[in-house]
Amino acid sequence: MSLIINSPYEPPAQHWVEGTGGTLKIEPTRRLASYEVFDARHNTKRTETLELANGIRARVDAWRDAGWPGVTIVTRKLLEHWHDRDARQHPFYFCQLEAIETLIWWVEGAAAYRQGIAVPSDGGPWERLCNKMATGAGKTTVMAMIITWQVLNALTYPKRNKDFSRAVFIVAPGLTVKERLQVLLPRRAATTTSSTCAPPRPCGRSSTRPRC
Repeated sequence: MSLIINSPYEPPAQHWVEGTGGTLKIEPTRRLASYEVFDARHNTKRTETLELANGIRARVDAWRDAGWPGVTIVTRKLLEHWHDRDARQHPFYFCQLEAIETLIWWVEGAAAYRQGIAVPSDGGPWERLCNKMATGAGKTTVMAMIITWQVLNALTYPKRNKDFSRAVFIVAPGLTVKERLQVLLPRRAATTTSSTCAPPRPCGRSSTRPRC
């Protein structure tokens, strides 16, 4: 039996849990966002559930099902394009779509879908938002989606400069990663193997069409 029990293109519908005697069994629900704490002294472990992350997941699911209320025309065209599986050879993974949708929900989503959710501040002058994604989940593509969403909206709605930015600052932890991120530069767009992030027709005022 394969240990892979979910499609990468669909929301996770089940997950493995450890049963008695170290055996594994399938739980027919999505795994809650959580982390495990191991106590080496007593050889025990406990699971800490991330209530905020799970609450946000539920809100984003409801917002998506309602048709992304509150977003701009530009953002809606992008979301429709990203969800269109016929628009590219390989569809985006669900985790990639959920990642960009979560950021869009926080910035543009109708207030009713964000009511009661508070993301703690670190005390700095800038709001910091983070997408945590597993290795191999396609983080560079999500970065390109973020850039496309922000820049096209910034060009189309220049007065909404608190929500959208034309300036993008990328920090790489080393030269190897920096080289990999060159695909995000417009001049390298034609050489990348990633799918196009912007629709075939420009959806903003600019004729520039960012790509992954």
